[in-house]
Amino acid sequence: MIAPAELVRSRGGRYATALGIDLVAADSGERFKWLLAAILYGARISEPIASRTWREFAARGVLCPQRMIDSGWNGLVTLLDAGGYVRYDFKTATKLLTVCTNLLHDYAGDVDALHAAAKDTRDLESRLKALGKGIGDTTVGIFLRELRGIWSLAAQPLSPLALLAAQKIGYLRPDNQSAARALKKLQQIWEEDGQKVDGFADFEAALVREGLHLRRAQSRHSK
Repeated sequence: MIAPAELVRSRGGRYATALGIDLVAADSGERFKWLLAAILYGARISEPIASRTWREFAARGVLCPQRMIDSGWNGLVTLLDAGGYVRYDFKTATKLLTVCTNLLHDYAGDVDALHAAAKDTRDLESRLKALGKGIGDTTVGIFLRELRGIWSLAAQPLSPLALLAAQKIGYLRPDNQSAARALKKLQQIWEEDGQKVDGFADFEAALVREGLHLRRAQSRHSK
């Protein structure tokens, strides 16, 4: 069975890290950059297109709420199209403007302030969804999963994709154990491999990547 740290090396860790986002930085702007990425990843579109689109925003320096609003709807559509995000360009441009407007109005544009205002994990999820129509469970799950160990209230259930991969690799038995128990077991396996607790999100992301690979393979075989 492959060691957890080796899985991270082979599959890759946090998606945020791959984009050059420093989630543990003191600057809350880094967390906003990841929120933008999570919104892009949250649509039914491929990961390479979402990543390429995020990099278009980065190349133009449109990575904070005010810059997005200043870009306007047409400017955001242009950026989305440049990254290949053409299927959801109009809808996503509208969504981003709404999210940024509400974030500025309610939290002075600071996603860390949103976290600080939340009473518990459920309230945190509700506040994120309230930023704009179309911010649903998938986007919130992607966003908070990589903030596990960074934000105290980021306590998402284990991703079904991560659970699938963990069972296939052999970290977990293929039974009906709860997601909470599975998460605890994987955290234990990570620590027993000599890894730092705050790096578990990298292991979880690697499992998600492996889970996506397995799901694509299953889809090809079923055709």
